[in-house]
Amino acid sequence: MAEKETKKLSFAIPKESYKHLLIGFGIVIAGYLLMMGGGADNPENFSQEIFSFRRITLAPVTVIAGFAYIMWAIMRKPKKEE
Repeated sequence: MAEKETKKLSFAIPKESYKHLLIGFGIVIAGYLLMMGGGADNPENFSQEIFSFRRITLAPVTVIAGFAYIMWAIMRKPKKEE
């Protein structure tokens, strides 16, 4: 009779990557929070606050950085156990 090889089953994403995934999601949420606001109280008045540096530049860069961090957390190789 042939002996069956025992294979160690593992998840697609290693355990230690979940911490990095949560950090990435936090960065994305922070970027979306930076985009909030800027609306006028009266709909007949136009508010120039929607064109601020925070909403036009900083928030989208933060969101993209968060998604890049999440991709890195998913794709990185786990450390080998000795």
